Amino acid sequence: MTAANKKPASKGERPIKATLMKSTIGALPQIKATVESLGFRRMNQTRELPDNPAVRGMLKAVDFLVAVEGTPYIRPKRSQYKIWRSRSDKKHKRGK
Repeated sequence: MTAANKKPASKGERPIKATLMKSTIGALPQIKATVESLGFRRMNQTRELPDNPAVRGMLKAVDFLVAVEGTPYIRPKRSQYKIWRSRSDKKHKRGK
């Protein structure tokens, strides 16, 4: 967006500043779609989003990937959003 296309926030409404902190590689398709619909294209990108219930719900759904201004970002210890695949059991079938 260029500076001419930006709309100023209405009275009393402050935009939410959010930053994408983690990559969506390996994430579930609906999580990738949510991050994309918020307008993030790359990591460490900061966006000013309108303060409405729809945007707040999307940010809550991807809170483990996105840092929101005013709330501390806590990095997850284990990736719970990735698509986990079962381990191969070929060795066990062969008896080794």
